[in-house]
Amino acid sequence: MEKKTKLTITGSATKSIKNIEIAKTQGKNSVVIEKTPNKFPSRSGSSRPGSFKANTTSTFNRGAPSKPTFANKSPPLANDFERRKLAEQRATKRIKGGNESNDKKTLKSGTNKRELKLTVSRALSDEIEARERSLASVKRARQKENKNLSKEEIQESLKPVKRDINIPEAITVRELANRMAEQSSNVIKYLFGMGVTVTINQTLAADTAEFLVKEFGHNPIRGEKAEEIIQKIKASRAENLKNRPPIVTVMGHVDHGKTSVLDVLRSANVVSGEFGGITQHIGAYQIESQSNKLTFIDTPGHAAFTEMRARGSKLTDVVVLVVAADDGVKPQTIESIKHAKAAKVPIVVAINKCDLPDADPQKIKNQLLEHELIAEDLSGDTLMVEISAKTKLNLDKLVESIILQAEILDLKTDFDSKATGIVLESKIDVGRGPVATIIVTTGTLKKGDFFVSGLKWGKVRAIIDDKGKSINEASPSTPVEILGINGAAKAGDDFIVLDNEKEAKNLSENRAEESKEEKNPLTFATQDSAFLDNPAEELNLIIKSDVHGSSEAIKSAINQIKHDEVKPKIILADIGMVTETDVTLAKASNAVLIAFNVKPSKEAKKLAENEKVKISSYNIIYEVLDYIKQKMSGLLSPDIQETITGTAQILEIFKVSGAGKVAGSKVTEGEIISSSDVRIIRDGAIIYTGKVGTLFREKNQVKQVSNGQECGITVKDYMDFQKDDTIEAFSVTSTERVI
Repeated sequence: MEKKTKLTITGSATKSIKNIEIAKTQGKNSVVIEKTPNKFPSRSGSSRPGSFKANTTSTFNRGAPSKPTFANKSPPLANDFERRKLAEQRATKRIKGGNESNDKKTLKSGTNKRELKLTVSRALSDEIEARERSLASVKRARQKENKNLSKEEIQESLKPVKRDINIPEAITVRELANRMAEQSSNVIKYLFGMGVTVTINQTLAADTAEFLVKEFGHNPIRGEKAEEIIQKIKASRAENLKNRPPIVTVMGHVDHGKTSVLDVLRSANVVSGEFGGITQHIGAYQIESQSNKLTFIDTPGHAAFTEMRARGSKLTDVVVLVVAADDGVKPQTIESIKHAKAAKVPIVVAINKCDLPDADPQKIKNQLLEHELIAEDLSGDTLMVEISAKTKLNLDKLVESIILQAEILDLKTDFDSKATGIVLESKIDVGRGPVATIIVTTGTLKKGDFFVSGLKWGKVRAIIDDKGKSINEASPSTPVEILGINGAAKAGDDFIVLDNEKEAKNLSENRAEESKEEKNPLTFATQDSAFLDNPAEELNLIIKSDVHGSSEAIKSAINQIKHDEVKPKIILADIGMVTETDVTLAKASNAVLIAFNVKPSKEAKKLAENEKVKISSYNIIYEVLDYIKQKMSGLLSPDIQETITGTAQILEIFKVSGAGKVAGSKVTEGEIISSSDVRIIRDGAIIYTGKVGTLFREKNQVKQVSNGQECGITVKDYMDFQKDDTIEAFSVTSTERVI
């Protein structure tokens, strides 16, 4: 169905009809435009679009070419063309100017659409605009442009990124792949190609890792070892040197009066606080004598604390060797001398207990000659002072000797730099958390400093001196307690103050990584150990102590207990009170739980009672060792001794009603008792081992048959006797073994 539109603006009716008739005579697609003559031609320039009207009839037939036909009585072409052009321009301006709201009011929507369509006037006009691009075309062009851009971006992103990779001494495949931002599988594949079979968690050496980093197109940076960094830090702090107080370590055999001498010098009483009067901790104190400060380190004297003595001698400037005048040179005295000589430290000998009647200082001096300690009165260079802690005899001379020795050494250090020190002891306090006892060796330690100590790090929250007072800073050679470490440091670890928290954390992490690498390798089963019939029994131990040094001493003492069949295995050796976790671990591993100088918490005590786990509390190290030996002895199989009491030869076999087969025998050696254990031997091989059932002697049941007598023997649960078998009677005695 064709839709016809007729637009009539103005004009006479007769002319309109005439135009229609003319249009009918033309082709179907024809246009007739009639222009009314203007009454005012002079004002044509200012005339509005509505002042001239056109009768337009258009019929479009698809497929047929359109031929415009004009009316016969049309006005001059030039004048009409100008007017039409003006009308077109104004119409276009109105559309493009955004006056759509006004146009909607004045004109019908159909007219707007018509103005944009191709008309005869537009077709004849020279200024007809070029056709605009369709939205689809613009969209396609935009997509193409974006596609090209994204391709360039992908190509740029695919370019390999060159990274700086830090390589430690040892690194796992996973960690190396993560640092290079590569897939672990690619790294493993590459190593397979090289003929190296690895897993993702396998550790690679620094050289291998460096080679891989280069192969994957990155820049390897070999990391400095933590120890090298620390050495550099220490080396850079040796400026502005000033005199510092000497650090004096008091050493000697157990119960020779070391702590008593220090107590008199400090005017304190530490001995009464030690269990059994035995020093089991390393203590550090500072005293002032004639405006001279002296720092004393008190070390334990008995055999178990070798490591503590060694640590004390490494840190010290002067060693005071205390020897009891009535007791002489003992094993720990000799050990102390060896430690001091190994550390190349001068020794001042204090001969104590000179007030006792059986004291013989000259004997001590002669004994020390064997160990190359020659007194000054014997033309030597070792200072020896005869003292008595009880009567305070010659204590001032001892202090003078120490100061004199320190002056000869000319001890100097930098006071202004960042502090370094050594950890003497560490413990976990219930209220304060981990506490480390340190001696500052160089620089000044201040509150708020960030530090590294062994594998631990922290920030100095509080500094407490040997008298228990809180201080803001500690100068060199001062023994102090530090709060703020993130875990219990090991005794003997170094203590270094760093610039900021980041440095401290990094150094601590590096050390932790390096310590992992240095751990003992796994012990593989050898042919002998794999086919061993009776592997050694193990006594599992959990040890909780008050301070790290005690824990260390107990560990080393336990490791010296050696036995072929039983060996102690320390599952856990930690500091702090016994907790529920320790009790659970003891239950799970069937371990002996030992608390040394610490108490279990309420919860742990309750759990231990419920789980029937025994918590053994001790205060003296010897008692701990005796208890462990006793427990280990319990695991030993008892000694079994077998004694042959008699033998009998079977001569005949009788069948007796009610008793079964009875072996008619003659006792050839010893005697056979009715309660004896017997074995039947045939042709030199043991056939059966059991007990004697009954013994008959001339039809009577007897308890014992002696050598040379004949008898009838029954054996429990055995009747397969044969003539000429041997019956051997024996007794077994078992004795408990002790380590």
